[in-house]
Amino acid sequence: MAHSNMEDKKLKQYLLAEATEYEFKSCLEEKKPKSWLKSVSAFANGIGGSIYFGVSDEGVPVGLEDMQAAITKIAELIKERIEPPLTCDFLPLQVEGVEILRLRVPSGQNTPYYYVGDGQRIAYYRLGNQSVPAPSNILMELTLRGSGQSWDILDSKLNFEDYSFTLFEATYREKTGSRIDKAKDYASFGMVVGDKLTNAGALFADQYAIYQSRIFCTRWNGLTKTSKFDAKDDKEYEGNIIKILGEALSFCKTNSALKWYKTGNGRAEFPDYPQTAIYEALVNALIHREYLHRGTEVHIDIYDDRLEIISPGAMYDGRLIQELDVLTIHSYRRNPVICDIMHRMDFMERRGSGLKKIVEVYPSDKRPEFKSTPQVFIVSLKNLNYGVDDNARMKSRGQNGEETREESDTKLGKKPKTKDLIIQLLAVNKNITAKELAEQIGVTEKAIELNLKKLKDAGIIVRVGSTKAGHWEIIKK
Repeated sequence: MAHSNMEDKKLKQYLLAEATEYEFKSCLEEKKPKSWLKSVSAFANGIGGSIYFGVSDEGVPVGLEDMQAAITKIAELIKERIEPPLTCDFLPLQVEGVEILRLRVPSGQNTPYYYVGDGQRIAYYRLGNQSVPAPSNILMELTLRGSGQSWDILDSKLNFEDYSFTLFEATYREKTGSRIDKAKDYASFGMVVGDKLTNAGALFADQYAIYQSRIFCTRWNGLTKTSKFDAKDDKEYEGNIIKILGEALSFCKTNSALKWYKTGNGRAEFPDYPQTAIYEALVNALIHREYLHRGTEVHIDIYDDRLEIISPGAMYDGRLIQELDVLTIHSYRRNPVICDIMHRMDFMERRGSGLKKIVEVYPSDKRPEFKSTPQVFIVSLKNLNYGVDDNARMKSRGQNGEETREESDTKLGKKPKTKDLIIQLLAVNKNITAKELAEQIGVTEKAIELNLKKLKDAGIIVRVGSTKAGHWEIIKK
């Protein structure tokens, strides 16, 4: 059957209209059913998918000779060789005069699903467009998911009364304005079951209760990893998840620069990295990482041209982030209890928009890079000042000099007023939040809110729309 490239493209789009994950099989391959049954196992262990029988690898329909016999045989092989039992849907299709069959495999509820045959019992999962045997860490997660559990809700075997939560309670009060009710909140948050801490609860204890709750940070000399003795700075942080988040943010700030120079009405700032991007990437790394393996930790590697954050664990659904659009990707929560607790304290949004925020604060020509493997998830943030001619940049803005923040502060004896910095940032991003303003200026959210009120009362800015969905407008210079 002859097809033009355009016809093949249209056909492929038609076939895959409802299939996120898919495979083509030109025939049933009854004598070697593992070739497609492993994908049945992988799809069931992931987000589901479809296998199209009677379609060549290039997406060209070649048809099946006996549709009913094919359906009967496929159902029989799935029943015999996939454990536990799995119900799939069969959808015969007529495409360009031939019959093809779509086998739709659901995302299973009783994971892991195994292929059993040829003396083997193997659970598969999807890695990109391939079905591969699940490594031990993936298999453990599938087992937990099949039992309706996650690592963070499991019993840590630690007694609640043996641990303190001073930092957690103080942070909760600062973020929410409410005090923790020890009699009910710890249990309702999923931090305590009976008199035992869950793994999530142990992560928020003041003491170092979860061994793998660690971040290793290194500022390397140059563009690649060299000898540890050649590193400019290195730190290891461990313990309470809130504590190590703050320590890691401080390390990144210390080991990156903020260039700025005076302008006619204030100053222009050029940070190496947007603080929002570092914050979101670190929060994602700590919340969504895989904690099952004791000998793992988050790594921060800062080079001259980039900052990389590497967290343990593949994408929770098995897909490769580099093959997806991070602006539209759906968020799957590996650690729902930790996510919920951090959301309550406003460290993150429940809808999982962290990756989108990271992309949005970067210019299009220096877009951050994301990569996942079966072992790790990597966020690579580009240094906005690397390779930039500062003199040319200032000249393009009509400036004739440049100085660092430290040099300017020494000469002036003071920093620009918070309200002036707020106006400058609003001019660049009218949708910026009070939290983001506080992070970029280096003051508290309360100080930002006070200055925003003064600016509004003075008729300099106005809030258009609601508190959550609106934006700022500068109405008076």
